Amino acid sequence: MLRPLLSLLLGGTLLLGMAVPVGVTALAGLVLPEQAGGSLIRREGQVIGSALVGQDFQGDRWFQGRPSATSAAPYDASSSAASQLGPTSAALLEAITTRLVGARDVPADAVTASGSGLDPHISVENAREQIPRVAAARNLPAERIFAILERSIEGRELGLLGEPRVNVLRLNLALEAVR
Repeated sequence: MLRPLLSLLLGGTLLLGMAVPVGVTALAGLVLPEQAGGSLIRREGQVIGSALVGQDFQGDRWFQGRPSATSAAPYDASSSAASQLGPTSAALLEAITTRLVGARDVPADAVTASGSGLDPHISVENAREQIPRVAAARNLPAERIFAILERSIEGRELGLLGEPRVNVLRLNLALEAVR
């Protein structure tokens, strides 16, 4: 009785623990090579980031992403984890109050971290709120920044899932191209 049980365990482990993951990975590499490779963004042959992981942009010249929940450093993919703070958490309220710094009526994603702490996107509303600061820091008309932002808006997945959003890295790269 032990031999068939061990055979099933070994066979199931090999099939479900090795063959299926390797097969799915190979299929993804063939069908969606860019996504399977991490959606890396390159400039002049150098990888400068991923469209799937937020980055820490400092300074008024850049659009800012959501607050990061990673502990060691902002947007540290090796320590991706949610803050685990619920809506009644005093620590969450304190963190949001600190991030508000006297501001009122800001989009929720401007003061709350995403589930992974690595979200590369912000809401369109959040991005539009940042236009005056970015335009002033770059000494460009707000209308020009607005036009760049509007071209950077990503629609709903499959036309119906989620909300329109802006990838902060791609938006900042488009800004950098403006001279």
